[in-house]
Amino acid sequence: MFDTLAGRFTDILAGIRGRGRVDEKDIAEASRQIRLALLEADVNFKVVKDIVADVKNLALGESVLKSLTPGQQVVKVLRDELARVMGESAVQLKIGKKPDVILLTGLQGSGKTTAAAKLALLLRREGKKVLLVAADTYRPAAQDQLVSLGAELNVDVWRGKTGQTAIDIAAAAVHGESGTQPDVVIVDTAGRLHIDNDLMAEIVALKSAVKPGHILFVADAMIGQDAVNQASAFDDALDFEGVILTKLDGDARGGAALSIKRVTGKPIMFVSTGEKPQDFEVFHPDRMAARILGMGDVISLIERAETAVDESEARALAEKLERDAFTLDDFLSQLEQISKMGGLNDMISMLPKHMLPKELRGAEVEESGLGRTKAIIQSMTSQERQTPRLIDGSRRARIARGSGTTVTEVNGLLKQFDAMRKMVKSAQGKSKKRGWPAGFPG
Repeated sequence: MFDTLAGRFTDILAGIRGRGRVDEKDIAEASRQIRLALLEADVNFKVVKDIVADVKNLALGESVLKSLTPGQQVVKVLRDELARVMGESAVQLKIGKKPDVILLTGLQGSGKTTAAAKLALLLRREGKKVLLVAADTYRPAAQDQLVSLGAELNVDVWRGKTGQTAIDIAAAAVHGESGTQPDVVIVDTAGRLHIDNDLMAEIVALKSAVKPGHILFVADAMIGQDAVNQASAFDDALDFEGVILTKLDGDARGGAALSIKRVTGKPIMFVSTGEKPQDFEVFHPDRMAARILGMGDVISLIERAETAVDESEARALAEKLERDAFTLDDFLSQLEQISKMGGLNDMISMLPKHMLPKELRGAEVEESGLGRTKAIIQSMTSQERQTPRLIDGSRRARIARGSGTTVTEVNGLLKQFDAMRKMVKSAQGKSKKRGWPAGFPG
């Protein structure tokens, strides 16, 4: 996420990070480059001006210039400033009365229906009973989509009766006609343009009818700072509580994430980071700032691991890594767990750059389908799975035939296995040598 912006910052800070001496000229040039990078990322120009001014003033302070590690301190100043403009700390959704109503609103194509289902899954994992309400009566098949998602996630969905208006459907759900007695009711509404007066009037009437405890604006991260203009228009009409930022796994430049809080005063509360239902999480500004600057997000990675990895299996794997006995059977097991955590590339992106082997920095690891990977591994002999270096050209051809794949795919799998082994071993070794990074990773 924000790969382009992160790459620009990596280049800008490469000449500063680790320096034993930094002067005003260095800071002035870094500030100029930071300004250009933020503008290219489609960050609101007023926000850019504030960020650059604050970073420059703080970086020119005596605590930085006279520090023993001034280069690292400049990076820390930028990290703290980025976190500050995005909100400084996470904002929790506080569920109150039963049922507590969450009204989702936003433009067409912003991903509201999918976000509604993902939010329902997150709340269900917190022990809440959730009812999804399909109140989008305009988009063809919108209600069917929500019903399908609800069935996939085992979450109840209320779509009302044929011919009912969005207001009637939502009001009936809130007043108990579904018979499900939920803790939380999430209302998915139709996408609308803020210049569409009729639809904006409808969402205002919907708010009056269901009296939601929470109104969340769903914004597409790929449209940059224009999301801020949209958010402002909706906030004027609805006074929403916070923002769900979607499609962070796409070509998001960073403009929306870095602009919304400063311009509207409303925090980003959740982010959608992928297509899977579990790719949805509470937004932590400090962690996002660290990721943008190449410092990784070890805390979020650990939190994901806690929900996906069995503790006894993790201990057994650590012992195997100590003995350099990691096998392709272990690899398959880890791929299944990593898939639950968002995928190998996402996992790599959450590690600090200095903890990765050089060949993995900025690299995109090929993640083939789990089914094909399983077929390839199961087409190997037990000896080959235990000792992959035995797999020569003739064995690769045999494995490809047995798994219904190609030699190229077999080669790709073996390269992926080797990359993962190196990554985990390197991270484990460096964490032991330096101690696990805490606070500011250097």
